[in-house]
Amino acid sequence: MAEMEGSLSKWTNVMKGWQYRWFVLDENAGLLSYYTSKEKMMRGVRRGCVRLKGAVIGIDDEDSTFTITVDHKTFHFQARTAAEREKWVRALEDTIFRHGSRMRWDTNGPPATIKDFDNKVSEADAYLQLMIEQTQNLEERIKIIKDEEEKTKCQVILEHANMMLDNIKHSIVLLQIAKNTAHPINGIYQPPTNIEASLTEPEVLPDMTIQQGVEMASECMESARRHASIVATASTVPETSYSSSEGEDDFYDANDSPFSVSQATTPTALRQFNEDHAVAVSPSSVQQTTAASTTDPKILQTVSTRGSIAHSANTEIGNVDYDALYEDDTEPDVQLDVQGSVIKHMIGQVKIGMDLTKVVLPTFILERRSLLEMYADYFAHPDIFVGIADMKDPRDRMVQVLKWYLSSYHAGRKSCVAKKPYNPILGETFSCIWDVYDEPNGEEVQDGPVPWCTENQLSFIAEQVSHHPPVSAFYAEHVKKRITFNAYIYTKSKFLGLSICVYNIGQGIVSLLDHDEHYVVTFPNGYGRSILTVPWIELGGPVTITCPKTGYYSNIEFITKPFYGNKKHKITADVFGPNDKKPFLQINGEWNGLMEAKWNEKEVEEFIDVQKLKIVKKQVRPISQQSENESRRLWKEVTAGLKYNDIEKATQAKADLEQKQREEAKERKANNVNWETKLFSKTSDENWLFLKPLQNRMTATSNT
Repeated sequence: MAEMEGSLSKWTNVMKGWQYRWFVLDENAGLLSYYTSKEKMMRGVRRGCVRLKGAVIGIDDEDSTFTITVDHKTFHFQARTAAEREKWVRALEDTIFRHGSRMRWDTNGPPATIKDFDNKVSEADAYLQLMIEQTQNLEERIKIIKDEEEKTKCQVILEHANMMLDNIKHSIVLLQIAKNTAHPINGIYQPPTNIEASLTEPEVLPDMTIQQGVEMASECMESARRHASIVATASTVPETSYSSSEGEDDFYDANDSPFSVSQATTPTALRQFNEDHAVAVSPSSVQQTTAASTTDPKILQTVSTRGSIAHSANTEIGNVDYDALYEDDTEPDVQLDVQGSVIKHMIGQVKIGMDLTKVVLPTFILERRSLLEMYADYFAHPDIFVGIADMKDPRDRMVQVLKWYLSSYHAGRKSCVAKKPYNPILGETFSCIWDVYDEPNGEEVQDGPVPWCTENQLSFIAEQVSHHPPVSAFYAEHVKKRITFNAYIYTKSKFLGLSICVYNIGQGIVSLLDHDEHYVVTFPNGYGRSILTVPWIELGGPVTITCPKTGYYSNIEFITKPFYGNKKHKITADVFGPNDKKPFLQINGEWNGLMEAKWNEKEVEEFIDVQKLKIVKKQVRPISQQSENESRRLWKEVTAGLKYNDIEKATQAKADLEQKQREEAKERKANNVNWETKLFSKTSDENWLFLKPLQNRMTATSNT
């Protein structure tokens, strides 16, 4: 119910002055609503409101005015007397304190929803990540402590912290599994009516939107309901403080910015949850999707011109066109209601911060291709890469390298749902080529990495050069343009509660042979988020591009989704010339969308929009012509099982490959034989280089 109401004056920018308003303070909702008159309040016609959770009160000692700062805005109010102001301020501060300290659901508010639950779990997971970082810092500190007594005390704290982290992790996981059991994404399990009524979204009547209590740290929406009760009207909590007259509440102090945090935040302050993936899909829509993924003729029957045989999800996999399976990029969604027990089993294997290298992941979350093939997607826009060699100026070449690099990540994601490619086995290889220009391809490069590639095509080859630790090396070249790329990546995965982090350790080198320039690039980390609901992927961390010869370099930052807000896939980049202290080019945008450039003393312009770019399809030899250790041939049975939703067959095929690899490793160890790579060699500084790069072949040819 309303705790206090009465008249105050509010500063408005529309009239540029103080305007009379009738105010109602609702302690339960944590909301200060205002109306143009008491009569309008009785009719429920609210002019605007101020959310009080996380708000800060400001007082001017010289008169009877005061301010409320919240949602990056400062609202100005004036009472008739100092005593009246004191009365309002005390009531407001009491409400702010109560809503800032409460951690439980408000039993007097609207019922909790599934979205509220997801938001709270996500919030808990975010705090969990902070605890993980603090625990890791404690571990590092213990390593350098020399005093044994202090070291012992810190060790005890560390042990308790790890136990707490493990318990929190399992609590979050079990809560998610419980939710997915009662409310599966595909809607197969239907809970009792009374449970459904209490946990699902409230019924939305015509001209009405959902009400949500301020304690729920959720996306609150302004209600269009016209309640006869004053209390009900005042209790409707919107997403943010607002005024119905656009611009009226935009009274910012001189040093305020609507894009900077000007309010004090608390651990319980309202968090924005505009997360697309947190919204549950309706059962009917998911059932249709699931059915389509197993009965659609386009999915169950491979390319008919190749004489394929149609299969259903439950039939035996027979004469399959494996090449067509790899060319189909569609990926079915993860069905958590069916696989929830598998996820629970997987979660039971791991602890917070644990390396996932030896953890067996369930087959159904795999993407239908090898990690080696995924690395080929760095060249999904081969014209941009090859275009580096066409630039006449070192500065332009650096900018073109940056453009290629920033456009190279979006093509690697085949769907919005995060899935894991196959872990390559030791000695596995993958090769392919791309057409770059609409011109004759020229002669075949017989001594190149891909013998069936011509001098006007871009070739790519990759090899899994190490299994423990897992290291992949790959090489690309265009003979006519005299440009190459040599890289290696060591992947290390860690479990972070509701997320998985993949550290990409290594580097790549773009070599321009005509200019004797080498551009060294590093790689961002990958994060699999919301692994128990609808998993999605993002990139994060600092990356650099440097050219030692010219002195040009670029600092790039892949920005992960912030705790507050819903902006994802953000990226920034600064490009510097030799001895420059300020960048001559700044890039801002999204790595999977539009990126804009700001040149010195110039207007902002489009740098690149990857959504407008055409992905050039790579050309891969048919599986029948591939050697036994090539990716598509190695993993074809796993791919077929996943494609036809025969998880048992896919799992068995994957287990057979892994068992064969273990037996070969055991045999090598028994015979005291070391594994020898075929395409790459390891240098003294831990780099992996292609054995027959273009530069070496050109030098050998010139010497003959």
